[in-house]
Amino acid sequence: MSLIADIRSLEPSQRSAIWASYLGWTLDAFDFFLMVFMLSTIAREFGTDVKAVAQGVFLTLAARPLGAFIFGWLGEHFGRRPVLMADIIFFSVFELASGFAPTLTSLLVLRFLFGVGMGGEWGLGASLVMESIPAKLRGPVSGLLQSGYPSGYFVASLVYFLLFDTIGWRGMFMVGVAPALLVLLIRMHVKESPVFEARRGKARANPIAELVRHWKIALYLVVLMTAFNFFSHGTQDLYPTFLQKQHHFDTHTTGILAAVMNLGAMVGGISFGIWSERIGRKRAIIIASLLALPVIPLFAFSVTPLMLALGGFLMQVAVQGAWGIVPVHLNELSPPLARSLFPGFAYQLGNLIASKNAPIQAGIAEAHGDNYGLALALVCGTVAVVIAVWTALGPERKNADFAAEAKIYSE
Repeated sequence: MSLIADIRSLEPSQRSAIWASYLGWTLDAFDFFLMVFMLSTIAREFGTDVKAVAQGVFLTLAARPLGAFIFGWLGEHFGRRPVLMADIIFFSVFELASGFAPTLTSLLVLRFLFGVGMGGEWGLGASLVMESIPAKLRGPVSGLLQSGYPSGYFVASLVYFLLFDTIGWRGMFMVGVAPALLVLLIRMHVKESPVFEARRGKARANPIAELVRHWKIALYLVVLMTAFNFFSHGTQDLYPTFLQKQHHFDTHTTGILAAVMNLGAMVGGISFGIWSERIGRKRAIIIASLLALPVIPLFAFSVTPLMLALGGFLMQVAVQGAWGIVPVHLNELSPPLARSLFPGFAYQLGNLIASKNAPIQAGIAEAHGDNYGLALALVCGTVAVVIAVWTALGPERKNADFAAEAKIYSE
């Protein structure tokens, strides 16, 4: 009840910042995951294989560090709020354009440009909301914010279920222009980060110098986020292909199972985000990641739709349970003068290193008779252990005082 009371005590602009950041990541992920449902269909249209089309997933992920750096740097100089609006419009335009791609090459180029915009949203949204709310709410809000990713996957699975057979893959990309409407909410109801406002008019921050000065923690976070991105993408990106090609499920069954999986992800992200306020960020991440290990057989090697649904649900409780702590953990470990750049850039550099996951997993599956379950299991089991060990070795700054930092650096 105290959590509900704390949320109700927030100012309207603070609640709007939370919802804008959550919806921004939801709609960004929605646009990204639309493609993973259509790899086989796009491959057939362009006369190629799934592995070739999966390069579009790789290029989107590979472009995200560039977007995190560009838009994060702009956020440090011009504010989180206006740059976030520009970023949302940017990625929405290239999502729409993907539906008009005449060739596979042009589609891959457009997915790269979409990835630039996608890379900027997370860091800006996370810093805006984490700098706008009380410290005691960071854990729960972190879980909600990160749950935007599976929420976007969930919405994409529903849109695929309801519309794909009618509008095809090109129409699906055109539906993806919807996030641009979020700019209206941000423009009307969201205030600028108080941490940025405290520095407005002072000497401008040099986020690049901050990255260099704090290179040790930056390197630690890049390694951590590499493992995290293998954890999420390794259990999500080829999941629809796993259902379609290995189990030969139709559009509706695939959509339903993906939706169930993402319900588990939302439960895990929010639950572990809340729990991290009690047991700490590191301990919550370690417990969640290790919980994935006993679920692997159910997740990757079940046969019936019911057991696959249960395995997918439980796996994403664990995967996104660990991920639910990432926004707050990275923001608390970030240098105060680079918070719109540092967490997002570390996150997306990890994405870059892990960006070959889809082609790698597709290659493993094809080498073993289209056994996508084996590919999912190998990646998940390995990185779950890596995340637990690497997190245990790292630092924690639970409830770091952002307001005090802002005051110090504005004097």
